[in-house]
Formats: sequence, C-alpha cells, structure tokens
Amino acid sequence: MSSTVQGVTGEDRNDYTREESKEIRRRSWRLLLSLLVPLKGQVTLTAIVVVAQTGIRVLGPALLGIGLNEALPAVLEGDDWGATWFVAGAYALTAILGASLLAWFDILAARLTQTVLLDLRRRVFRHTQRLSLEFHETYTSGRIISRQTSDLETIRELMNGGLQQLINGVLYGVFTFIALMIVDWQSGMVIVVACVPLALLMRWFYRRSQLAYRETRVISAQVIVKFVETMTGIRAGKAFRTEPRNEKQFGSLAWDYRNANMRVIRLFGTFEPGLMAISAFAIGIVVLWGGVRITWDEFSIGLLLTAVLYVRNFFTPLQEVAMFINSFQAASAALEKVSGVLQEQPSVPDPENPVALRHSQGHLLFDDVTFGYGGGKTILPNFRLDIPEGQTVAVVGTTGAGKSTLAKLVSRFYDPTAGRVMLDGVDLRELDTDDMRRAIVMVTQEAYLFSGSVADNIALGRPGASMEEIVRAAEAVGAHEFIEQLPDGYDTDVNKRGGRVSAGQRQLVSFARAFLADPAVLILDEATASLDIPSERMIQNALQTLLADRTAIIIAHRLSTVEIADRVLVMEHGQIIEDDAPDTLIAGTGKFAQLHKAWQDSLV
Repeated sequence: MSSTVQGVTGEDRNDYTREESKEIRRRSWRLLLSLLVPLKGQVTLTAIVVVAQTGIRVLGPALLGIGLNEALPAVLEGDDWGATWFVAGAYALTAILGASLLAWFDILAARLTQTVLLDLRRRVFRHTQRLSLEFHETYTSGRIISRQTSDLETIRELMNGGLQQLINGVLYGVFTFIALMIVDWQSGMVIVVACVPLALLMRWFYRRSQLAYRETRVISAQVIVKFVETMTGIRAGKAFRTEPRNEKQFGSLAWDYRNANMRVIRLFGTFEPGLMAISAFAIGIVVLWGGVRITWDEFSIGLLLTAVLYVRNFFTPLQEVAMFINSFQAASAALEKVSGVLQEQPSVPDPENPVALRHSQGHLLFDDVTFGYGGGKTILPNFRLDIPEGQTVAVVGTTGAGKSTLAKLVSRFYDPTAGRVMLDGVDLRELDTDDMRRAIVMVTQEAYLFSGSVADNIALGRPGASMEEIVRAAEAVGAHEFIEQLPDGYDTDVNKRGGRVSAGQRQLVSFARAFLADPAVLILDEATASLDIPSERMIQNALQTLLADRTAIIIAHRLSTVEIADRVLVMEHGQIIEDDAPDTLIAGTGKFAQLHKAWQDSLV
C-alpha cells in the first residue's frame, strides 16, 4: 500500500511527527484545492459579493460619526434637517444593500458547498470501490462509513458556516482597521499594539485545538467502528452473550469521546475570555486617550464614537474567527482522514496497455508463482499449476494450505509477489480488466445478495440481460421453482443480505448469477460450506449444469463436492502434494485417501 504517511490500513493514528503532520496538511489542502479549481467562476463571484457586502457594512460607524459631528449640530443650531436625512438615508441604504448581498452570499456559498461535497462524496465512493481487496480486508467498514458520513458532514459544516465566520472575522476586521486608520490613526495604533497579545492567544488556541480536534476524529471513528461491528455481528453477540462486554467497551470509547470533546470546549472557554479581556483593554485605552484629546480640543465626540465602534467591531468578529477555528480544526482532521483514503492506490492496478481477450478458452497457468500477504509470510512458494481448458479441478487440504489464496490469485484480487498467473497465455496483470471480469467469476461461501429484487441480483452476472435470460439462468441451476413461490416471484425484494431466502436459496441465486455471466473460468470458494446436507444435495444438480463446458476450480472442505471433479489437488503448506483423478487418489494410500476415508466414516 502506498499510504506511508497516513497509514490508514492500520489503526488511525494521533501521534504523527511534525514532518508527517505538515505533509498530511499539504495533502489535505491539495485535495480541497482540486475540488475548488473547477469552480473558480463560482468562487470568484462569491468572493466579489462578500467583499462588497463587507465594505458596505464598514461604512456604518463612519456615517454615525458624521451624523453626530455634522447633522446633529445643523439641526440644533439652524433647524437644518438636510444632513440628517442624508445620513439616515445613507445608513438605511447600506443596511439594505448589506442585507441583500449577505443573502446572495449565503445562497452562493451554499451552492458552492453542496457542489464540492457532491464531488468529494462521489470521489470517496468511486475510489474505495477501485481499491483492491487487500485494502478492504485491512481497513474496517466502520472507518469507511466514518469517512463517508461524519467526516464529510464536518467538512460541510466548515464550508457552510465556517467560511462565513472566517470572512466576517478576517475581512470585516481588515476593512474595519483600514477605516479606523483613516478616521483616527492613533486609535488604530491601539489595535496594532493589542494585536501582539491577540496573536499569541490565537497561536496558542490554533495549535492546541489542532491536536484536540485530531484526537476527536480518531476517537469518533473508533466509536463508529465499534458500533458497526457490534450491530453487524449481533447474532454472534447474542449467541455468546457479549452484550455486557460490548456495552462496557462502547461505554469506554464513548467516555473517551466525551472527554476529547470536553478538552476542545475548555480550550474555547479559555480563548473567549482572553479575547474579551484584550478587547476591553483596547476599548478602554481608546476611550481614555480620546477623552484626553477632547479636553485638548484635538478630537470630537463624533470621532470618538466612530473610533470606539470600529475598535469594538474589530474585536467582536474575532469570536467568529474562533468559531471558524473550531470548525476548521474539526474539518481539517476530517479532511486528513478523507484525503488519506483517496491517496491509497490499488495494490492490483489496471494495466497501462491492456491486452484484449474477447473469447477466452479458460486455460490457466501458474508460472513459478510466489505470494505472501502484505509482504509477510510466503503462502505459495514457487507454485506451478497447469489447468487445461474445460477441466474441473477440486482443491482440498487443511486450513492454511493456500487453497483460497490460489482462488484469489486467479480472480486477481491479489497479484503474485513473483511469477505469473496466466489465462490463455496472457498474464492477468496485462489482461484488459473488463475482459478478465467477463472471463473469470468467483462464487463464494457468503453468497451475498444486495438489496433489491431477485431478478436484479441474478442480473449482476450480466447487466442489461433480459428477463427471459434471467429466468433461463435460474431454470438452469434449479432456482426457478423456489423463486416462483416467493411473494412477488422474481420481483421479490430479498431485503438486506438476502434475509428473505434461506442459505441454500441464496446460493442458488448466486449460481444463477454466475451462469448468466457465462465465464470461461468459474471458481467456487467453499460455495457449499455453509449448507446442510439436503441443501447441498439440492445444489449438486445445479453444480453439474454450472460447471459444464468451462474451466472450474472448486475449493472445498466437504469431499462430497469433489466427486464431480475431473482432477483433485491436495495442498499442504502452499505446495501440491497429490494431483490425480478422484478415483485414483481414493484407491491409493495418500493424504486424499485418508481424508476420504475419514469423511466416509463420519457419515456412518
């Protein structure tokens, strides 16, 4: 796997080095930038609107100062209301324009946010589907769900409300400071001096909150993982009465999550009073110095009011900046996790120059294949195997012998560490992906059915198949009769994971799916292991039809399924120790003969 920094294939971490943290942040913002670049027109328009809206808002205190210095004396001295009406009208106009532009900005920002999130959500889903089986076997489903739900929701909150808080805080503060320097540079210098403790406070808050929010995202993912695993394995949990232990473990995680959130809250509880204290001191100094200058006839009450309002307006939005930092830190932590997933590269990449194979014959060859999961212990050392087209091969052996590994290599869920797996003389790594998926199909023990109708599940074997073709596939494997007896026949919704049908019926549907796909190579990986004896016998006829005229590999513990094979391979420690016809091996004295005798004795 390529994610050497994030390490997402293991547990999410919270102990990055400084260099790792910098690289993660750069990666996260590259992702955000890649989402915004195609929307530069919308971003530019939104920026123009918010700058105009902020500039109009800043005029308010200046208009009040003019009213106090110019309009009020004109009314008191000469009953001249002209200046008053002008100031009042200008103030009302700025309020209306500011409110209109703010409403427009809200609409533009919401549209921009939803467009970005739509793109990001699709990217995450598309990318996680592309990632190889190795990733999904090491990265828990709970963390994937966390990336797609809570993390993206946190990013939405940042872009929806957080950006507005930042703009109101930073842009409004800059415009206010400029206006204050124009009105009274001495009061502006008070803000400059106050910015020293303010910068220290902001720096402290940013650094501490960055660590705190990263911790909340890590623990949040752990909470989701625990919940998903508990609910997914609820049957095993009830069978072994694990509810008290699960409740204790989940309660511990929930408590850790609560404590992590409390640390964030305490940070803000320290920051806000500090900000208020700096603001109060700055306003107090401006009032004091302004009052002194008024006594010297160097200043006016109107200018003092304007200066005080500008100083107050400079500090007030900084609370919104702090709220933005809250949202920003949470979203940054979420963006780190999402970008970590998107950085993962398939360990089984698509070929750069794919070789087309439209009509596969089904000839398989393992050419000195060596393989170990994740660079660990070697499972298949220098493995050689030649399976001619149309031959049915059963693979048996003890647990850990390498049977399922062989099936995963043929399906190209993994690539060999060394050597080649070839189909009709073409290395699977060079074979066109679509051609390979049409040529090789695996039916697993799980027989997974997706939510939807029975017909939809069978049609997964060949999207676009007609209803007549779907029915013929079901009839061929003996599934038609039970499907017709379902409440809505082929239109019956099988519910989550095929809950409306039995294990044997689910397996028949998966066989119909494979029959409809009509592959040149069919792999049955423990496809009957979860069935009882009557169900297995029911499926034997379906297997005869399914395996006809195609190359087949049957991975089996039950030797009853081996009887239909042309050839049996006995594996041990990643090597083939016996290879012959079933009858020949049974008549001998080797490992398979011993296994077969033990199986027969178990039936007595």
